[in-house]
Amino acid sequence: MKNSILIIFMVLFSLKLCSQSIKLDTIYANDQKNVALFFPSPIQQGITGSENFVFTYNREKEQHFGLLQATPGKESNLLVISDSGAIFSYIVKYSEDLKKLNYFIAETNSIGNVFPASDGIKDLRNDLGLKDDSDKSISVSNKNYFRKFCSYLIGKKQGIGSIKKRKNDIILRVENIVFDKEHLFFVLEIQNRSTIDYEVSFLELSVQTTKKGKRKSMQKLVQEPSLKYQMPGIIKEGQSARFIYVMPKFSIAADKEVVLDLNEKNGERDLKLKVKQRFINNPN
Repeated sequence: MKNSILIIFMVLFSLKLCSQSIKLDTIYANDQKNVALFFPSPIQQGITGSENFVFTYNREKEQHFGLLQATPGKESNLLVISDSGAIFSYIVKYSEDLKKLNYFIAETNSIGNVFPASDGIKDLRNDLGLKDDSDKSISVSNKNYFRKFCSYLIGKKQGIGSIKKRKNDIILRVENIVFDKEHLFFVLEIQNRSTIDYEVSFLELSVQTTKKGKRKSMQKLVQEPSLKYQMPGIIKEGQSARFIYVMPKFSIAADKEVVLDLNEKNGERDLKLKVKQRFINNPN
């Protein structure tokens, strides 16, 4: 039932786009090769406008990519909604000669969002049925709530201060830390200002003891996120990626700090970013 409602919404949205004469990019496909589309967030729903185009994706386990094939016929359209609520729309055409087989789609290519950004956090909570912080009608483990709230934070320009680390033209930045529903939302960004793509192996968040003197031992406690929202795999040269780590609420003592360890896959451009106590204990 849920999928049917979503498909109806997508068809209606497609008609609305046509009436507004929005210019859409064109993707070419045929029946000899797979054309792969890589999205910034896992695919929740995808549909084509005619039967001579087929878009396949993993319906059981959400993944970031789908495959497009086509048989000869008239042009059609493709609509995709990601788990972040972002909406992507393309014209699809059949072509025997394919000049491009892989499309890496950025979040900025979205034409809209199922969950429009509210004017404030209070409005978003109201939209979700949360009257105030004492209202427990939605569990903190509800990933739908987390994703909607992350979608709001990604579009919000509020910051917490200058927290960044740069090495070899790779920049790791903490843009914001927000407290909501017993969780800390770390809004992060990786910028690749180098001439080589940056492939992420892992990003680890841990609490460590601040070193004071040679004899003091280092203690490290890794914090596991409840959700990684729009976590990038590859940041192309000259591009950046914003994403969110949702962590169960914690605070740290004066002799502790949070450390973000960014590790490059098959490379040595690793970064270690330290976040001081005042930012963790006084989030937005």
